[in-house]
Amino acid sequence: MEKSTKINWYPGHMKKTREMIRDNLKAVDLVVEIIDSRIPASSRNPIIDEIISGKRRLVVLGKADLADEEETGKWQEKISSSRSVSKVLALNLQTGENIKLLLKALDEEQRKRDREKSIKRPLRLMVVGVPNVGKSSLINRLTGRKSAQTGDKPGVTKGKQWLSLENGMQLLDTPGVLWPKFEDQKVGLNLAFCGSIRDEILDIQELGFELIKVLGIMYPDLLQERYKLDYISENPLDNMDNIAINRGFILSGKRIDYERTARTVLDEFRGGKIGRITLERI
Repeated sequence: MEKSTKINWYPGHMKKTREMIRDNLKAVDLVVEIIDSRIPASSRNPIIDEIISGKRRLVVLGKADLADEEETGKWQEKISSSRSVSKVLALNLQTGENIKLLLKALDEEQRKRDREKSIKRPLRLMVVGVPNVGKSSLINRLTGRKSAQTGDKPGVTKGKQWLSLENGMQLLDTPGVLWPKFEDQKVGLNLAFCGSIRDEILDIQELGFELIKVLGIMYPDLLQERYKLDYISENPLDNMDNIAINRGFILSGKRIDYERTARTVLDEFRGGKIGRITLERI
């Protein structure tokens, strides 16, 4: 339990997705990149930066309702300073809150294109992002119907889909894409915490332990309140034990059920039940 969780990721379809994005880039006017407000740096795929370099981009900070609002504001400002980004919006894609801000931004992009191009046609968009970041939820909001599959697990979108928006714009959905190797293991952990990597390929007990360790440092008050802990120990394993005891996750022989404890903390973090949390601060 004390060792660091090593995360490796290299599924075959990632290469196909990368090629799909590159091959279809010429057909689109604007790239809509969705990142996770809780991990704004870790959920920005460097491969996407490389592929779409030079293409106009709008960035959506998704799952903003789950993140620390103050930190989200700081990230908006930082990302907006990039020359390649035309606008940054923080949205709750599940409820559709503030979705009108995105529609307004897309209308502005349409007007820009109409001024720049002699042949008028509806804007063509490409939606990109890591797995389980909220692409399908965004697309369903834009199209006004359940056009794209959604789910809490990564890998729901299997292939590219051209979809029509209510305003006539065309939108290309792409499967979530990760990169072959995480140079910084913290990036891999952050993506795993937020569900962008399949739980099935990970050691859930270690992942839950690592999350408890991080929350004990960054958000000790929220962790203590959610799990009714008397105190936050400097030893994260003590905190994990106390969470298990308070929740009654005990096996025969008074042994701690670490797997159930880990899954509970991960699920409650992902669902926002522990509180509004941002794991990466500026």
